[in-house]
Amino acid sequence: MIISNAKFLLGVTEETKFPILNLPEIAFIGRSNVGKSSLINSIVMRKKLAKISAAPGKTREINFFSVEDKWILVDMPGLGYATIGKAHRERWATLNYAYLEKREPLKFVCVLIDSRHDPMDKDIELIEFLEGIGKEYLIVLTKCDKISKNVIEERKIQLEHITSLCEHCLEVLPYSSVTDLGRNEMLGIIKKMTI
Repeated sequence: MIISNAKFLLGVTEETKFPILNLPEIAFIGRSNVGKSSLINSIVMRKKLAKISAAPGKTREINFFSVEDKWILVDMPGLGYATIGKAHRERWATLNYAYLEKREPLKFVCVLIDSRHDPMDKDIELIEFLEGIGKEYLIVLTKCDKISKNVIEERKIQLEHITSLCEHCLEVLPYSSVTDLGRNEMLGIIKKMTI
């Protein structure tokens, strides 16, 4: 699918400033430096729509992007490590969880996990939180171009096992922003979930 219209709308740092957009939303969340911005750029086939940084913790707002005037991609601040201190991390976490729990247009959440590593406690906590609030989510294994097909399959099986008793996990999707592995599947899930 070719996307011809994708644009940044706004960044929000306070719950009271969440916009009224009247379009279905898909949120992208995960640990800092897991590849959220790269993945969003890959989906819309733009190199610089979402800002990418080599330093973890640079996304400091919840950023809203309109795609084809049909749906909204939401880039959320990273969980965990950030260079600016505990108080800011806690503020971001509060903002993130308020959005995930209360945002009515949110159709599902993409939980990004680096395919090169075992899921960490923060990943599992996020999955448990989404299960607890009954929110549909897709686990996206990022950076799959950096590992072999066998390791990708092993990681996929591992996450499928972890979520085997979960009620709201849509699936586990291997993805590469470099090779576009998983992009067509991602677009298919977005279309299905935003009808």
